[in-house]
Amino acid sequence: MSNQKTLQDFFVQEKPLFSIPSSPTSGNEEILSTVSYCTFVFTFTDPSESPAQRDSKRLQLSRLIAMLKTSKKPVHEKVVGPLVLMIKANLFRPLPPPTNPSAISEYLDEEDPVSILSPLWSHLQIVYEILLRLVNSTDAKILKNYIDHSFLLNLLSLFQSEDPRERESLKNVYHKIYSKLVCDRSAMRKSMTDVLLNYVFETEKHSGIADLLEIWGTIVNGFTVPLKEEHKLFLMRVLIPLHKTKGMQVYHRQLAYCISQFVQKEPMLGGVVVRGILRYWPVTNCQKEILLIGELEDLVENLDPDQYRKLALPICTQITKCINSWNSQVAERALYVWNNEQFYKMATTGTVEVLPVIVEGVEKNLKLHWSKSVRQLTESVKVVVEDIDPDLYAKAQMDMKVKESVAHQEDMKRKKRWERIELAASKNQFVNPQRYICVSH
Repeated sequence: MSNQKTLQDFFVQEKPLFSIPSSPTSGNEEILSTVSYCTFVFTFTDPSESPAQRDSKRLQLSRLIAMLKTSKKPVHEKVVGPLVLMIKANLFRPLPPPTNPSAISEYLDEEDPVSILSPLWSHLQIVYEILLRLVNSTDAKILKNYIDHSFLLNLLSLFQSEDPRERESLKNVYHKIYSKLVCDRSAMRKSMTDVLLNYVFETEKHSGIADLLEIWGTIVNGFTVPLKEEHKLFLMRVLIPLHKTKGMQVYHRQLAYCISQFVQKEPMLGGVVVRGILRYWPVTNCQKEILLIGELEDLVENLDPDQYRKLALPICTQITKCINSWNSQVAERALYVWNNEQFYKMATTGTVEVLPVIVEGVEKNLKLHWSKSVRQLTESVKVVVEDIDPDLYAKAQMDMKVKESVAHQEDMKRKKRWERIELAASKNQFVNPQRYICVSH
């Protein structure tokens, strides 16, 4: 028989660390004894691990959270240290490699990406509850001695977990810590910014971008006006470039919320945001186009009216390009923008510059678009646009016809030139037939 001890043997034999506590003399001692027991970590992949021991640990974790919840007093300081060590031992672990490194590109068109659930969750869930309870019930002065910069960075790295349940718990805990530890807020914002920048400009691989942006949404919501330069730079250098990534669909709702908060607080920032979105407009990704059309429409509602004249032409030009899209969903979504009252007001502020662009797009759709529903919607938009300035609409139509005529004439001239070149080339070949040189072997 082998004398080699298994992991389970150590678990059973290490009495002070792993034994189930029995009738301790005080509440704190009971908590400390249970904390000590829960510090042992199971991998859930090692065949030598006993399922019974794993269940026993889960029961002790449940017992621990129950003790913390029923206690009317804050967690005693002598308990906080061991409790944090137990939390670190359980949470801070190497995450498994991504199950599919190219997952982002594969679920671009899916509303709900496939989730990878961690086998550790039966333990982790309770540990996160314990951490949240600890943060809520402990005085900030005591808490900051144990939840330091290293702890926060480790916590932030866990947002890469592929288990959405873990990311949800992390989001709640991280935001609660941000709310409570005021002195650490700047460092926490910087750390989150670094993660987002690394995602945008380096890897484009991270499971928790949507969750981090949800935290940012509440942070931005709390910014005071006028906004600090640091916050404006975050908008321009981080949030706007987040529109360019392949996986934008996964976190677009949270991103759009963050940006709308900025523009609501300082409407003059709308111009920077609109130009940024137009700069990163996708060329071939129709799903992204539909999302960005919706975001542009929402932004127009929050723009400072003083910016209407400057932004009318670039916005209407992009919307008109989308109206002419051969993808019927993109075209229809762009046509529906004309139902928006604020968009209509903006378009009418720069009528002379904007209307010719819109007229060309509308008439092109009516003549050439393959989709019947797109053509019908275009007819409705034509009525709206024509009412803005009937004379200018008619003039734009005439200019368009003249432009088409000139383009047709240029095309005919080009064809005739090519015909002459081809004729000359064929004559030259007839007069000077190609000579073949025989090469003797």
